Amino acid sequence: MKIVMAVIKPFKLEEVRDALTALGVHGLTVTEVKGYGRQKGHTEIYRGAEYAVSFLPKLKIEVAVASELVPQVIDAITGAARTGQIGDGKIFVVSLEKAVRIRTGETDIDAL
Repeated sequence: MKIVMAVIKPFKLEEVRDALTALGVHGLTVTEVKGYGRQKGHTEIYRGAEYAVSFLPKLKIEVAVASELVPQVIDAITGAARTGQIGDGKIFVVSLEKAVRIRTGETDIDAL
């Protein structure tokens, strides 16, 4: 089992969710986050004054999947979240040692 974490642009959430649902992924956690990568923020003008925005708003999506599904999940997220512009985001894959469904006590793959 793996956890696939993706940091994406906020307006791409629905497309990513639809792509994951089409794969049969039925659990998703979304967190509003701020950060920067290579673009290192940008400048904006508010009421005539220019100011720097160092941390850009992003969404972090976390989904737990069977190891065999990871390549398809990565392809789905990449395809749905890509705009071709800097700041499209990143995907990280982390090993998941154990999962337990609290309501039933099911474990590992059955709990996903």
